[in-house]
Amino acid sequence: MKLFEETLNSVGDLYEEAMSEARNRQKSLFKPPGSLGKLETMSVQLAGITGKVRNNLSKKLIIIMGADNGVIEEGVSVKRIETTASITKNIVAGGTGISVLARHAGSDLMVIDIGINADLHCPGIINKKIRYGTGNIMKGPAMTGEETIRAIETGIEAVFEASQKGYQLIGTGEAGIGNTTTSSAIFSLYAGTAIEDITGIGAGLSDEGIKRKIEVIKKSIELNHPDPSDPVDVLSKVGGLDIAGLVGCYLGCAARRIPVVIDGFISGVAALMAIKLNKKTRNFMFPSHISSEKGGKKLMEFLSMEPVVSTDMRLGEGTGCTMSFFILEGACKIINEMFTCKEAVGQEQI
Repeated sequence: MKLFEETLNSVGDLYEEAMSEARNRQKSLFKPPGSLGKLETMSVQLAGITGKVRNNLSKKLIIIMGADNGVIEEGVSVKRIETTASITKNIVAGGTGISVLARHAGSDLMVIDIGINADLHCPGIINKKIRYGTGNIMKGPAMTGEETIRAIETGIEAVFEASQKGYQLIGTGEAGIGNTTTSSAIFSLYAGTAIEDITGIGAGLSDEGIKRKIEVIKKSIELNHPDPSDPVDVLSKVGGLDIAGLVGCYLGCAARRIPVVIDGFISGVAALMAIKLNKKTRNFMFPSHISSEKGGKKLMEFLSMEPVVSTDMRLGEGTGCTMSFFILEGACKIINEMFTCKEAVGQEQI
């Protein structure tokens, strides 16, 4: 609890002076002002995060939280609970979507077992297991408040370790069968729209399966009475260990002033909860893509965020982050290396 509270209280504001310097440099570059759009606004936000106009994001990391969800008992997924363990093992073996795309983006992976329903004796998987999956939210809370705080602190600790190793950019990912159910349940408490409008197919549900999933979410909320004004209460009652761990990642990145990229719907819900805990954390986040999961677009609209990539992805694992890493690095290259009008050959003015 101490680490959680200290981290919440240590999140600062963006550095306004550095942002002003970045804006002025962007205006002086050899191009029409504003012509590089989000590459320019990204570089300004990065300056606000780090306090430096010129940034280097070459040392990159994606933190992946693996956990199972007891609600899988209710038939909310076409996948078996054993799938989470299999996915996690194959991530570190190098053959999953995130394994391939992380290599392509030059990013390292930190894979954490925060609550998988199996003992994984596998090199490359960090054992931070809090419990063997959450409880079935149709029958009671997902976990205790204490377990929720421990999960959040696990994410904070992961970021602090990454910071000590010199990582300059972090992405968020997850592996957990049933976590589109828990994330939809959480988002439904804030979205101001019907559960039906934000609940999607997950790993490939049929129409009947989606109806069952919606029914499970509604009954779980009625049973557990999560308090939307208390994010920890919401996470503990209808959330998941993976989501809570990612909440900690966002808090840790904000506290250590490391830019952090949101993956898809599940990672986005974790970002929402981090913002609910401390609204300043939003300043340190970059959305990666618009998930094709049904609630993905609505979540980005709710957060007033505009992802720069739209590829109809919904795999999770942090895969969307890898594409945005290239764009963020491009934003740095522009402000770092592009000529100003005075430096340009012939000193031409545009």
